[in-house]
Amino acid sequence: MKKLSLLAATVLCLAPNLIAEDWPRFRGPTGQGLSTETGLPRSWNQNSNVVWKTKVPGAGWSSPIVWGDRVFVTAAAEDGVSFRVLCLERATGKVLWNQEAFRQTLTHKEGKNSYATPTPVTDGQRVYVLSFNGKFAALTLDGALVWTNRDFTFYSQHGIGVSPILHDDLLIAPFDGSNDGEDKGIGWHTPWDKAFIVALDKRTGQLRWRASRGASRLAHPTPVVWRRGPGAQLISNAGDVVQGFDLKTGERLWSVHSQGEGVVPSPVLGEDMVFTASGFGKPTIRAVRLGGKGDATATHIAWELPKNVPMMSSFLYVKPWLFTVNDNGMAMCLKADTGEILWQQRLAGNYSASPVYADGQIYFLAEDGLTTIIEAKPEFKVVTKNPLNEKCQASMAISKGRLFIRTEENLYCIGTPE
Repeated sequence: MKKLSLLAATVLCLAPNLIAEDWPRFRGPTGQGLSTETGLPRSWNQNSNVVWKTKVPGAGWSSPIVWGDRVFVTAAAEDGVSFRVLCLERATGKVLWNQEAFRQTLTHKEGKNSYATPTPVTDGQRVYVLSFNGKFAALTLDGALVWTNRDFTFYSQHGIGVSPILHDDLLIAPFDGSNDGEDKGIGWHTPWDKAFIVALDKRTGQLRWRASRGASRLAHPTPVVWRRGPGAQLISNAGDVVQGFDLKTGERLWSVHSQGEGVVPSPVLGEDMVFTASGFGKPTIRAVRLGGKGDATATHIAWELPKNVPMMSSFLYVKPWLFTVNDNGMAMCLKADTGEILWQQRLAGNYSASPVYADGQIYFLAEDGLTTIIEAKPEFKVVTKNPLNEKCQASMAISKGRLFIRTEENLYCIGTPE
């Protein structure tokens, strides 16, 4: 009997670590900023609950990803010319390797962007990256280059901000750029038909399909995959459009007009809808019912809200609520099915990073390094506020009881001592 009691006590002590997952892409396993982990740290600062802090050579705003005992991040060194992939040991923060993937040609970008903004993605066998100029590379987990694809030339007046994703054996990324000729306003201020999405064979880097957007404008949202029964669609939005594509062929299945350019927030799914934010010109939070065909603008917009629209941070859907924070720190909780505002509260600071959810809590990371944790409920309640006092624009990662936060110069691993 005593042995059984001891076993039960041991299981209870280990329970917070039983649900542990990798964080393989931008915004985690589902691309929606959601973690299944429990027992995560809720309090930290520069001198408390920092497991390790490692200086990242080079600059960039890609988010860290985690697989097993390794953390991956990209950076641009030599004033942006050298695009590099770094691997750190998860337990200690030691840099295991630092591999150059490309030499980059530097063109215009906006001030908040960097020459290494796309977050890498991994399937546990290789790490896949997208450079500033739209070049792809695959590396082994030990840093050896497997293949590169230099077939696509990307230019945007903002630079590149989208992150690649994996689906089955496809590596997918949208190229929502603008004209690099004399008239820089084409594709930026006025729509054009040159934006496209590519799907590569992740094993070889060869093109599998290329999809056309039609008329749209520049943007940076990372797409998500909507699974319905045996099928799946790629859900992707850009300037002026929200769209669904066949993942096997790249065929554009439906499109909804969503006026605005320079869109950054990535879409999230819930309630059989996709939640998006349109960009500059006519900022609007827009919920679109999934399953449309052709031009679904008149039939599939569920609700719209032109208030406190996030221009940088992506949404969080925690059933049945939708949480947002705009650039100036105005956070909201909405009823996801109707768009009804349940609360709106101002958080300290300005926001570029997207919030993440775990264990009933939402983590909002401000640009000054302050993380405000609130309860994921229809009543606003702050749990803690945790300062790092360093510039932050990358979204945090969650894996195996740790939070990984990239600042302008460092990568932090936050956790309680083991």
